[in-house]
Amino acid sequence: MLTICSFLQSICQFLRTARVKAVAMTKRMYRSCAVILSGTIVVAVMTFTSAGFSGGGHNALTAYAETPSGEAEEADTGIATAADADAGTGEIELLTEAKIQLHLTDSESLKSGQMLVGNSLAENVQEGLEVRQERKAAAEKAKEEIRQIEEERARIAAEEAQEEARRASAVVAYSEKDYEVLKRIVEAEAGICDMRGRILVANVIINRVRDGEFPDNITDVVYQRSQFSPVVDGRINTCNVTEETVEAVNRALAGEDYSSGALYFMNRRRSQSSNVRWFDGRLTYLFQHDRHEFFK
Repeated sequence: MLTICSFLQSICQFLRTARVKAVAMTKRMYRSCAVILSGTIVVAVMTFTSAGFSGGGHNALTAYAETPSGEAEEADTGIATAADADAGTGEIELLTEAKIQLHLTDSESLKSGQMLVGNSLAENVQEGLEVRQERKAAAEKAKEEIRQIEEERARIAAEEAQEEARRASAVVAYSEKDYEVLKRIVEAEAGICDMRGRILVANVIINRVRDGEFPDNITDVVYQRSQFSPVVDGRINTCNVTEETVEAVNRALAGEDYSSGALYFMNRRRSQSSNVRWFDGRLTYLFQHDRHEFFK
Protein backbone atom coordinates (compact mmCIF):
# COMPACT_ATOMS: atom_id res chain seq x y z
CA MET A 1 0.00 0.00 0.00
CA LEU A 2 2.86 2.38 0.82
CA THR A 3 4.54 1.55 -2.47
CA ILE A 4 1.41 2.49 -4.42
CA CYS A 5 1.12 5.77 -2.56
CA SER A 6 4.76 6.61 -3.26
CA PHE A 7 4.26 5.78 -6.92
CA LEU A 8 1.22 8.09 -7.12
CA GLN A 9 3.13 10.87 -5.43
CA SER A 10 5.92 10.51 -8.02
CA ILE A 11 3.46 10.74 -10.86
CA CYS A 12 1.87 13.87 -9.38
CA GLN A 13 5.32 15.45 -8.93
CA PHE A 14 6.17 14.65 -12.52
CA LEU A 15 2.98 16.28 -13.74
CA ARG A 16 3.67 19.44 -11.74
CA THR A 17 7.12 19.58 -13.35
CA ALA A 18 5.69 18.91 -16.76
CA ARG A 19 3.13 21.67 -16.21
CA VAL A 20 5.93 24.08 -15.50
CA LYS A 21 7.67 23.00 -18.63
CA ALA A 22 4.49 22.87 -20.65
CA VAL A 23 5.86 25.37 -23.09
CA ALA A 24 8.58 22.99 -24.16
CA MET A 25 6.21 19.95 -24.29
CA THR A 26 4.14 19.06 -27.27
CA LYS A 27 0.43 18.41 -27.07
CA ARG A 28 1.02 14.75 -27.86
CA MET A 29 3.30 14.32 -24.93
CA TYR A 30 0.79 16.08 -22.62
CA ARG A 31 -2.01 13.76 -23.69
CA SER A 32 0.21 10.74 -23.16
CA CYS A 33 0.99 11.86 -19.63
CA ALA A 34 -2.71 12.40 -18.88
CA VAL A 35 -3.56 8.92 -20.14
CA ILE A 36 -0.80 7.37 -18.04
CA LEU A 37 -1.97 9.26 -14.95
CA SER A 38 -5.60 8.26 -15.46
CA GLY A 39 -4.70 4.61 -15.93
CA THR A 40 -2.49 4.66 -12.87
CA ILE A 41 -5.29 6.18 -10.74
CA VAL A 42 -7.76 3.52 -11.95
CA VAL A 43 -5.32 0.70 -11.13
CA ALA A 44 -4.60 2.21 -7.75
CA VAL A 45 -8.28 2.58 -6.91
CA MET A 46 -9.02 -1.03 -7.94
CA THR A 47 -6.10 -2.32 -5.95
CA PHE A 48 -7.09 -0.25 -2.91
CA THR A 49 -10.72 -1.37 -3.13
CA SER A 50 -9.93 -5.10 -3.52
CA ALA A 51 -7.43 -5.04 -0.70
CA GLY A 52 -9.68 -3.01 1.64
CA PHE A 53 -12.80 -5.26 1.45
CA SER A 54 -13.24 -8.75 2.86
CA GLY A 55 -16.67 -9.52 1.33
CA GLY A 56 -18.55 -7.53 3.99
CA GLY A 57 -18.82 -4.10 2.34
CA HIS A 58 -16.74 -2.25 5.07
CA ASN A 59 -13.99 0.27 4.45
CA ALA A 60 -10.57 -1.19 5.20
CA LEU A 61 -9.57 1.55 7.56
CA THR A 62 -12.88 1.29 9.44
CA ALA A 63 -12.62 -2.50 9.57
CA TYR A 64 -9.02 -2.25 10.81
CA ALA A 65 -10.00 0.21 13.52
CA GLU A 66 -13.03 -1.79 14.71
CA THR A 67 -11.63 -5.35 14.42
CA PRO A 68 -8.49 -6.38 16.31
CA SER A 69 -7.80 -9.47 14.22
CA GLY A 70 -8.67 -10.87 10.81
CA GLU A 71 -10.72 -13.70 12.32
CA ALA A 72 -12.84 -11.36 14.40
CA GLU A 73 -13.37 -9.26 11.30
CA GLU A 74 -14.57 -12.25 9.34
CA ALA A 75 -16.87 -13.40 12.18
CA ASP A 76 -18.27 -9.94 12.66
CA THR A 77 -18.79 -9.55 8.93
CA GLY A 78 -20.58 -12.87 8.72
CA ILE A 79 -22.86 -12.08 11.67
CA ALA A 80 -23.60 -8.64 10.27
CA THR A 81 -24.41 -10.12 6.89
CA ALA A 82 -26.81 -12.67 8.44
CA ALA A 83 -28.37 -10.01 10.67
CA ASP A 84 -28.81 -7.72 7.71
CA ALA A 85 -30.43 -10.52 5.75
CA ASP A 86 -32.73 -11.42 8.64
CA ALA A 87 -33.54 -7.75 9.22
CA GLY A 88 -34.31 -7.30 5.54
CA THR A 89 -36.54 -10.37 5.52
CA GLY A 90 -38.30 -9.20 8.69
CA GLU A 91 -38.83 -5.75 7.26
CA ILE A 92 -40.34 -7.25 4.12
CA GLU A 93 -42.65 -9.45 6.19
CA LEU A 94 -43.63 -6.52 8.40
CA LEU A 95 -44.26 -4.37 5.36
CA THR A 96 -46.37 -7.09 3.72
CA GLU A 97 -48.34 -7.65 6.94
CA ALA A 98 -48.86 -3.91 7.31
CA LYS A 99 -50.15 -3.68 3.76
CA ILE A 100 -52.55 -6.59 4.36
CA GLN A 101 -53.68 -5.06 7.67
CA LEU A 102 -54.15 -1.69 6.00
CA HIS A 103 -56.15 -3.33 3.23
CA LEU A 104 -58.30 -5.16 5.77
CA THR A 105 -58.74 -1.97 7.77
CA ASP A 106 -59.70 -0.06 4.64
CA SER A 107 -62.18 -2.81 3.73
CA GLU A 108 -63.66 -2.81 7.22
CA SER A 109 -63.86 0.98 7.22
CA LEU A 110 -65.54 0.90 3.83
CA LYS A 111 -68.02 -1.70 5.04
CA SER A 112 -68.65 0.27 8.24
CA GLY A 113 -69.17 3.44 6.21
CA GLN A 114 -71.54 1.66 3.86
CA MET A 115 -73.48 0.22 6.81
CA LEU A 116 -73.60 3.64 8.48
CA VAL A 117 -74.87 5.28 5.30
CA GLY A 118 -77.36 2.45 4.79
CA ASN A 119 -78.64 2.73 8.36
CA SER A 120 -78.91 6.50 8.04
CA LEU A 121 -80.86 6.18 4.80
CA ALA A 122 -83.11 3.54 6.36
CA GLU A 123 -83.77 5.79 9.35
CA ASN A 124 -84.55 8.72 7.07
CA VAL A 125 -86.93 6.58 5.02
CA GLN A 126 -88.60 5.28 8.20
CA GLU A 127 -88.96 8.81 9.58
CA GLY A 128 -90.41 9.94 6.27
CA LEU A 129 -92.93 7.09 6.33
CA GLU A 130 -93.90 7.88 9.92
CA VAL A 131 -94.33 11.57 9.09
CA ARG A 132 -96.48 10.71 6.07
CA GLN A 133 -98.56 8.30 8.16
CA GLU A 134 -99.04 10.94 10.86
CA ARG A 135 -100.05 13.51 8.26
CA LYS A 136 -102.42 11.01 6.66
CA ALA A 137 -103.94 10.15 10.05
CA ALA A 138 -104.29 13.85 10.88
CA ALA A 139 -105.93 14.51 7.50
CA GLU A 140 -108.33 11.60 7.98
CA LYS A 141 -109.15 12.78 11.50
CA ALA A 142 -109.79 16.30 10.19
CA LYS A 143 -112.00 14.89 7.44
CA GLU A 144 -113.92 12.83 9.99
CA GLU A 145 -114.39 15.84 12.24
CA ILE A 146 -115.57 17.92 9.29
CA ARG A 147 -117.94 15.12 8.30
CA GLN A 148 -119.34 14.94 11.83
CA ILE A 149 -119.75 18.71 11.96
CA GLU A 150 -121.52 18.68 8.62
CA GLU A 151 -123.77 15.84 9.77
CA GLU A 152 -124.57 17.70 12.98
CA ARG A 153 -125.35 20.84 11.04
CA ALA A 154 -127.53 18.85 8.67
CA ARG A 155 -129.31 17.22 11.61
CA ILE A 156 -129.92 20.57 13.29
CA ALA A 157 -131.10 22.08 10.02
CA ALA A 158 -133.43 19.13 9.48
CA GLU A 159 -134.81 19.45 13.00
CA GLU A 160 -135.28 23.17 12.55
CA ALA A 161 -137.01 22.63 9.25
CA GLN A 162 -139.17 19.95 10.82
CA GLU A 163 -139.97 22.23 13.73
CA GLU A 164 -140.87 25.04 11.38
CA ALA A 165 -143.12 22.73 9.45
CA ARG A 166 -144.68 21.46 12.67
CA ARG A 167 -145.29 24.97 13.91
CA ALA A 168 -146.75 26.00 10.60
CA SER A 169 -149.18 23.10 10.68
CA ALA A 170 -149.85 23.20 14.44
CA VAL A 171 -153.37 23.81 15.70
CA VAL A 172 -152.06 26.68 17.86
CA ALA A 173 -149.08 28.99 17.57
CA TYR A 174 -146.31 28.35 20.10
CA SER A 175 -142.81 29.46 20.93
CA GLU A 176 -139.84 27.36 21.97
CA LYS A 177 -140.65 28.15 25.60
CA ASP A 178 -144.27 27.13 25.07
CA TYR A 179 -143.12 23.84 23.57
CA GLU A 180 -140.85 23.09 26.54
CA VAL A 181 -143.57 23.98 29.09
CA LEU A 182 -146.14 21.77 27.33
CA LYS A 183 -143.80 18.78 27.37
CA ARG A 184 -143.09 19.23 31.08
CA ILE A 185 -146.72 19.58 32.18
CA VAL A 186 -147.71 16.49 30.18
CA GLU A 187 -144.80 14.51 31.71
CA ALA A 188 -145.63 15.67 35.25
CA GLU A 189 -149.41 15.00 34.91
CA ALA A 190 -149.46 11.87 32.73
CA GLY A 191 -145.95 10.43 32.77
CA ILE A 192 -147.29 7.09 34.05
CA CYS A 193 -150.12 6.98 31.51
CA ASP A 194 -150.20 5.45 28.04
CA MET A 195 -149.80 7.41 24.80
CA ARG A 196 -153.51 8.25 24.57
CA GLY A 197 -153.57 9.51 28.18
CA ARG A 198 -150.60 11.81 27.48
CA ILE A 199 -152.17 13.13 24.28
CA LEU A 200 -155.39 13.85 26.21
CA VAL A 201 -153.58 16.05 28.74
CA ALA A 202 -151.92 17.97 25.87
CA ASN A 203 -155.37 18.29 24.22
CA VAL A 204 -156.78 19.99 27.33
CA ILE A 205 -153.92 22.57 27.36
CA ILE A 206 -154.39 23.29 23.66
CA ASN A 207 -158.17 23.58 24.09
CA ARG A 208 -157.67 26.22 26.78
CA VAL A 209 -155.37 28.27 24.52
CA ARG A 210 -158.03 28.22 21.85
CA ASP A 211 -160.82 29.07 24.32
CA GLY A 212 -161.42 32.75 25.03
CA GLU A 213 -161.82 32.26 28.80
CA PHE A 214 -158.14 31.29 29.22
CA PRO A 215 -154.81 32.91 28.26
CA ASP A 216 -153.88 32.77 24.60
CA ASN A 217 -150.54 30.97 24.90
CA ILE A 218 -149.41 27.67 26.36
CA THR A 219 -147.06 29.07 29.01
CA ASP A 220 -149.64 31.38 30.53
CA VAL A 221 -152.29 28.64 30.50
CA VAL A 222 -150.02 26.21 32.36
CA TYR A 223 -148.82 28.75 34.92
CA GLN A 224 -152.28 30.23 35.56
CA ARG A 225 -152.83 30.37 39.30
CA SER A 226 -154.09 27.21 41.02
CA GLN A 227 -154.79 25.27 37.83
CA PHE A 228 -152.25 22.41 37.78
CA SER A 229 -150.81 20.69 40.87
CA PRO A 230 -147.30 20.04 39.35
CA VAL A 231 -146.92 23.83 39.07
CA VAL A 232 -147.99 24.30 42.67
CA ASP A 233 -145.64 21.64 44.14
CA GLY A 234 -142.79 22.26 41.67
CA ARG A 235 -142.76 18.83 40.00
CA ILE A 236 -142.89 20.55 36.61
CA ASN A 237 -139.31 21.74 37.12
CA THR A 238 -137.86 18.40 38.29
CA CYS A 239 -139.39 15.87 35.92
CA ASN A 240 -137.43 14.24 33.10
CA VAL A 241 -139.27 14.41 29.79
CA THR A 242 -139.36 11.04 27.97
CA GLU A 243 -139.50 10.31 24.25
CA GLU A 244 -143.08 9.05 24.63
CA THR A 245 -144.13 12.41 26.05
CA VAL A 246 -142.38 14.30 23.23
CA GLU A 247 -144.21 12.15 20.69
CA ALA A 248 -147.53 12.71 22.44
CA VAL A 249 -147.03 16.50 22.48
CA ASN A 250 -146.07 16.55 18.80
CA ARG A 251 -149.09 14.51 17.84
CA ALA A 252 -151.38 16.74 19.85
CA LEU A 253 -149.94 19.91 18.30
CA ALA A 254 -150.33 18.34 14.87
CA GLY A 255 -154.10 17.99 15.50
CA GLU A 256 -154.55 14.54 16.99
CA ASP A 257 -157.36 15.04 19.50
CA TYR A 258 -159.31 12.61 21.72
CA SER A 259 -160.58 15.19 24.21
CA SER A 260 -164.07 15.97 22.86
CA GLY A 261 -163.36 19.61 23.73
CA ALA A 262 -162.44 18.93 27.39
CA LEU A 263 -161.04 21.91 29.31
CA TYR A 264 -160.44 20.14 32.64
CA PHE A 265 -159.22 16.82 33.95
CA MET A 266 -158.95 15.41 37.45
CA ASN A 267 -157.39 12.42 39.26
CA ARG A 268 -160.14 11.81 41.78
CA ARG A 269 -158.03 9.69 44.15
CA ARG A 270 -155.28 12.31 44.42
CA SER A 271 -157.38 15.47 44.43
CA GLN A 272 -158.60 17.35 47.51
CA SER A 273 -162.23 16.86 48.45
CA SER A 274 -163.04 20.53 47.89
CA ASN A 275 -161.72 20.33 44.34
CA VAL A 276 -163.64 17.14 43.70
CA ARG A 277 -166.87 18.81 44.84
CA TRP A 278 -166.18 21.81 42.58
CA PHE A 279 -165.61 19.54 39.55
CA ASP A 280 -168.71 17.51 40.23
CA GLY A 281 -170.89 20.52 40.98
CA ARG A 282 -169.91 23.02 38.29
CA LEU A 283 -168.47 21.08 35.31
CA THR A 284 -169.85 18.64 32.76
CA TYR A 285 -168.39 15.18 33.01
CA LEU A 286 -167.24 13.82 29.63
CA PHE A 287 -165.30 10.57 30.09
CA GLN A 288 -162.53 8.81 31.98
CA HIS A 289 -159.31 7.44 30.57
CA ASP A 290 -156.94 5.56 32.83
CA ARG A 291 -156.75 7.56 36.09
CA HIS A 292 -158.04 10.87 34.70
CA GLU A 293 -161.61 12.07 34.44
CA PHE A 294 -162.26 14.78 31.80
CA PHE A 295 -164.72 17.65 32.10
CA LYS A 296 -165.96 20.58 30.09
